[in-house]
Amino acid sequence: MNTNPYFLKPSFVITLGLLTGMAALTVDISVPAVPAMADALATSLSRSQQIVGVFMAGIACGQIPAGLISDRIGRLPVLYAGMLLFLAGAIAAAVGNNIDLLLAARFVQGIGAAAPIVLSRAIIRDVASGKDAARLMSLMTMIFAAAPVIAPSIGALLVLQWGWRAPFIVIAVMGTLLLFAIRGNIHETHAANESRHPLRQLKASFAEFFAHRQSVFGLLLIVLPPAGFMSMIALAASLVVAIYGYSITQFGFAFAGFGVSILVGAAVNRILVARFATLRLIGIGVALMGISSAQLLVIAALDHAPFAWLWSCICLFMFTIALTMPNATVIALDPLPKIAGVASSIIGTLQNICGAAGAVIGALIYDGSIRNSVIIIGVAGTLTVLVFLLRPLLVPDGVVHHPDELARD
Repeated sequence: MNTNPYFLKPSFVITLGLLTGMAALTVDISVPAVPAMADALATSLSRSQQIVGVFMAGIACGQIPAGLISDRIGRLPVLYAGMLLFLAGAIAAAVGNNIDLLLAARFVQGIGAAAPIVLSRAIIRDVASGKDAARLMSLMTMIFAAAPVIAPSIGALLVLQWGWRAPFIVIAVMGTLLLFAIRGNIHETHAANESRHPLRQLKASFAEFFAHRQSVFGLLLIVLPPAGFMSMIALAASLVVAIYGYSITQFGFAFAGFGVSILVGAAVNRILVARFATLRLIGIGVALMGISSAQLLVIAALDHAPFAWLWSCICLFMFTIALTMPNATVIALDPLPKIAGVASSIIGTLQNICGAAGAVIGALIYDGSIRNSVIIIGVAGTLTVLVFLLRPLLVPDGVVHHPDELARD
């Protein structure tokens, strides 16, 4: 890992973790507002739930441009531009007076959020690789996971005390604070490279990414789980409040279990990453994901389950995210130090397309049944297990750690 003490400062890792978790925090703090927002704006619950899907769609659309431009001109200018766009969308969402305007603002907000999400991963690859990168990814995941532990409860409290707009106002304040954090804690980590036409550079970067089977294997492990957990995040309020009859405050505490599960998983991964190979850790995570997904498919078939059983299965799924996705990201980016921006954007774009698809499809098929609430997460987990089992076909030469080559050097 880079020996420059700057990159070892806690403030550096904390800021990257907050940037990575910005999208999750934006979603989680706003989800409790969905039922009240639907009533206030005279729209359907299904329509209101799409604030998750359109936000993720905006992130998906913004990541490729963010990654490419950052590879050409550096990380910081793109990071500032993205945060300003996020802030503009957040303010528009906070003052929107109809559902169409609010959804449009969330889409713009998502485009802006793409930059910090892409560049936090790219910056890690700029300064570290292999196990060092895995350790940093684990620390970032722990910070990222801490936000959802408290965000739903805070969101629920804000809605109860000040109405459905309050979470959106807090999101705008959060964006402003993160701008100051970037200014104080993040320095440029990538040398500008404008030697080729942007389209030719983009084409060459795509070709290089998909030429590495290891990167494609890691990509598949990264993009499938979000379809499941984003569908559950989108439907969580309806599942807990409308189907099981709990209060919005109780939903906030239940939803915090998602964040706790990821936080515990990240802490476990942080300990194990120094002792086990990255692929072994992914295998452990995938095995546990298979156990969770199989039970969720059984629950879907029964269309009935005690809340404790269902929620424990979902929390187990979230636990596995911290074991699979950070390590799969390291595997995918490891061969690609010189195009880390575009590589990160490819991963993030496809990840968020799948996440947005899961959230939107989940909202569209929601019919008040347990079956349609959990079917997507069960199928997504099963497909992830299948990809891992097909590893010998997908990566016949095996997963290897490439020489420690840093883009910053």
